[in-house]
Parts: sequence; C-alpha cells; structure tokens
Amino acid sequence: MKSATIQLETLTCPSCMLKIEGALKNLDGVDKDTVKVSFNSSKVKVDFDEGKVSIDEIENSINKLGYDVKKSRVK
Repeated sequence: MKSATIQLETLTCPSCMLKIEGALKNLDGVDKDTVKVSFNSSKVKVDFDEGKVSIDEIENSINKLGYDVKKSRVK
C-alpha cells in the first residue's frame, strides 16, 4: 500500500469535499477507509494499491470532477 497526500488548488464548499471522497472511494485499489478530504487545507489523503490504481488515475478522477491538482506526494 502507498499513501498519497494530494494538494488541490481550492475547495469552495463542503459538498466539493464529499464529491471527491465519493469518487475516490469508487476507484478499485483505493482503501475506502483512508480517503479523507480536508476542506480547510484543500488536501486529499488516501492509501491505495499501486498494482490496481496509479496516482495518475487518482489525480485524473479528481480533475474530471473539475478540481485542479496542484501537487501530489506519495510514500
């Protein structure tokens, strides 16, 4: 399992947070229990199985919702 912290440009409302969480939880390979979006810091934290989903796929899922990924850090 890898852990990622993804910095977003901005989140404008709490429903944005829920939209992102829902989309990421639907991705195969994402540990649904670890998905956390912080409205105040505009950060997404998620654990994922690199054999099933890549950080690029996670970022693309966020981008498709209309949110810009500023940078990602994977451990």
